[in-house]
Amino acid sequence: MTVAKRTALLVGCGRVPQGDGDEHAVPDALSGVGVDTRWAVWDDPAEDFAAADIVIPRSTWDYTERRDEFLAWCESVPGLANRASVVRWNTDKAYLLDLAASGVDIVPTELAAPGETPQWPRTDFVVKPSVGAGSRGAARFTAAGHDAATRHLRALHDNGHTAVVQPYQPAVDSEGETALVFFGGQYSHAFTKGPMLSGANLHESGLFVTEKLTTAAPGASWRALAEDALDAAAARLGLHRTELLYARVDVVRTASGEPALLELEVSEPSLGFRQADADAPLRFASAVRAALM
Repeated sequence: MTVAKRTALLVGCGRVPQGDGDEHAVPDALSGVGVDTRWAVWDDPAEDFAAADIVIPRSTWDYTERRDEFLAWCESVPGLANRASVVRWNTDKAYLLDLAASGVDIVPTELAAPGETPQWPRTDFVVKPSVGAGSRGAARFTAAGHDAATRHLRALHDNGHTAVVQPYQPAVDSEGETALVFFGGQYSHAFTKGPMLSGANLHESGLFVTEKLTTAAPGASWRALAEDALDAAAARLGLHRTELLYARVDVVRTASGEPALLELEVSEPSLGFRQADADAPLRFASAVRAALM
């Protein structure tokens, strides 16, 4: 039986139209399972996104500057993966409170909307925008650094941002964050992201902080937490986890030694193909093909 070729668009933005190079092996892997692939820019008015069988945001990282416009574009694309309702929920870090309410162990998180003042943690802490990507706008403060934190908070509020306040997890300095990647609801691989809040370098696009990434082999408790987070997110969104084409679960070790969720990325995360085994692009391609059936 001959199966007709399907088409997939990997989507970037004007400043990184073909991603950061992480997906270099993905087009060939997709071609191998009968899916023609090319890159497109999400706000290109000449692009017919409805003509593609599946549209996969990969480096749409300027959305933080015009989220409403980006979400409207997501709603207009019938083949978007992950779907628009997922992107809307996930591009505001308020989703962390939803996951906590569902019983997922998260890094303690407080939101401070414009005009609100948070309860500053008694340890080192991080303040970042609730709508943000690539660690832009994130800053670390000492337990005594309330004045500097207040100035940073005011700057975020002046730009219309709700702020996220979280106690800094010291293990990140030595271990980094562990990112667990899932395709079609199934675990694929993991990698470690080094600390980015001190001495970090901004990519030439201005859209994300460059990271030191290494291969990781997370333990059982890390895997269990990631599975719990994925299941809780799917339930919140009225989906089965297999309907999430991709997910990245970022986990850190707390002071008690236990893992906690730092972020769950199901909208446009880097997926660490360069840190994974050679079969990771093939697993992704199989998940794309399954989503097209």
